Amino acid sequence: MSKAHVLLMGPPNVGKSVIFNHLTGLSVSCANYAGTTVEFVAGKAGINDRDVVLVDVPGTYTLNATNQAEQVAVDMLRGQHKPGTQSTCSHCREESDVCAEDLGSAPSAVICVVDANNLESSLYLLFQVLSFGLPTVVALNRVDLARDKNIHIDWEGLSRRLGVPIVPMVAVEKQGFQELKNEIRNSLDRPFEPRLDWSQDKHWSIAEKLSREVTTGRPSQNSSRRRRWGEKLVQPWPGLPLAIIILAIAFALIIGIGMQLRQLILLPFFRDLVIPQIVAVVQAFVPPGTIQNIMVGEYGFLVKGIEWPFALVMPYVLSFYGVMAALEDSGYLPRLGVLLDGLLNRIGLQGSSIIPLLLGYGCGIPGILATRALATGKERLIIATMICMAVPCISQTGAFIAMLAERSVSVVVAVFGLSFLALILAGLIMDKALKGPRPLTIMEIPELLPPRRDVLAKKIWIRFKRYVTDGALPMVVAVGIASVLYETGIMAAAGRFMSPLVEHWLLLPQEASVPLILGIMRRELAVLPLIEMDLTTLQLFVGATVGLFYVPCIAIVAILAREFSIKTAFFMLIATSATAFIVGGIFARMEFLAWIFG
Repeated sequence: MSKAHVLLMGPPNVGKSVIFNHLTGLSVSCANYAGTTVEFVAGKAGINDRDVVLVDVPGTYTLNATNQAEQVAVDMLRGQHKPGTQSTCSHCREESDVCAEDLGSAPSAVICVVDANNLESSLYLLFQVLSFGLPTVVALNRVDLARDKNIHIDWEGLSRRLGVPIVPMVAVEKQGFQELKNEIRNSLDRPFEPRLDWSQDKHWSIAEKLSREVTTGRPSQNSSRRRRWGEKLVQPWPGLPLAIIILAIAFALIIGIGMQLRQLILLPFFRDLVIPQIVAVVQAFVPPGTIQNIMVGEYGFLVKGIEWPFALVMPYVLSFYGVMAALEDSGYLPRLGVLLDGLLNRIGLQGSSIIPLLLGYGCGIPGILATRALATGKERLIIATMICMAVPCISQTGAFIAMLAERSVSVVVAVFGLSFLALILAGLIMDKALKGPRPLTIMEIPELLPPRRDVLAKKIWIRFKRYVTDGALPMVVAVGIASVLYETGIMAAAGRFMSPLVEHWLLLPQEASVPLILGIMRRELAVLPLIEMDLTTLQLFVGATVGLFYVPCIAIVAILAREFSIKTAFFMLIATSATAFIVGGIFARMEFLAWIFG
């Protein structure tokens, strides 16, 4: 018999993931911008004396089904979700007993999260949810922010008018959760009795009227000051100069903090303490020969498989995620999207497209999946192409900085400047090649707030764990495979086959063929081995350029085939490989670059 399942719904950036995490104990990333949850997530939750399956549905402003996120929400409300289809639950891959058995019928109840700071627009979505006739509990979240702005909501009066229970909450402070559990438990056992007419044409008028009648107070001076600064950040002046300064500071912090972590803590720890002990143990128990070399040789996975992901890449991963978490939690990223809206419009995108692009700098997979919230297939394909062609993931970013920062910061700037230029060119070319309408920009701008230290720490910890499982461990496996290929001579043969291209076109030494072969398994491995080669600054830049445009990771190829088609995935492989070698060979012959980089 299937368990009762409850849908957790609401607009993006309203605290759904925080509520889901608390009720289920699962770690789902929450951020102060739209587009974080692109697949719905299911987990078991104990609601007082009853176990239910809680489903975090993708955040959406309406249920008009104009994109995949909205369609998933509508399908879930109708009980039409089919696990294993394109809109899959994240747990279908890990806990199929939860998804396949419990999510195939109509939901037992709905928790609709409403934003106390944007009551009218949240009520519009709530009315659409109520039109499905399901037992509904309203979580009125972020009442603390409304209170700080001297705005008070008569939630009890609103509850009486709507005929649904409303629980005021401050999810990040863990306030209101017991009351929410009580109301969810009650809603599972009582019939739903709507008190208003939920016909579609009356949603906005009712929302406007009710929000006006139940809200009192005027914004405080501090709130007005934050609002004024929030408005300035989306205007060309002073928004654009401030954006340049903010991004420059962010870039400097990522490099500076990461370099200090690497040089002062992680490298000494692994090279002086951990790795010598591992080598000593292996040499004591494993006789000299191929097996020992595979374990602790030149590409030994117990040496390079630990040093590369944890000592060279991880410090920049931590600094990147720390800076990104601060920008997310402050509410600045949506404002950056508004500033870049004019530029993005020229390549057939809207300002909100900045979100999947930025997610791509963490990992290309969530960046591509986040395109589901975009309105058109053309937008989705443009963003996916841009991510595959010119957006380095965090592991690759860490590899670039580890390889180049100590030699010349100007080379690091040049690589990321090249990435930005390639993004624009890829977008322009795809916009001309693909037919389709240019979408209107619709984007929510959240409150401008100082980042919370506890939230930042949690985000960094969650993303660090994901890096270990999704980035570091696969890198260890890839290094292990590479070690076997190297010690058996297969990689040397492949290197000799590629040497004419590497030596005569890219002007790199023959041993640089090895990382190109490794890069097929993990993109950052096309860069990391170059660190230990005696290369000039120009050669390092050429290697970084090839690594930037090189073939996507195998996991990204699989996602492209699933989200679009096998033909699209094959096109990306050919396009990225051709671009990598063409651009790399051109730069290798620009001798004046050696003078520029010093």
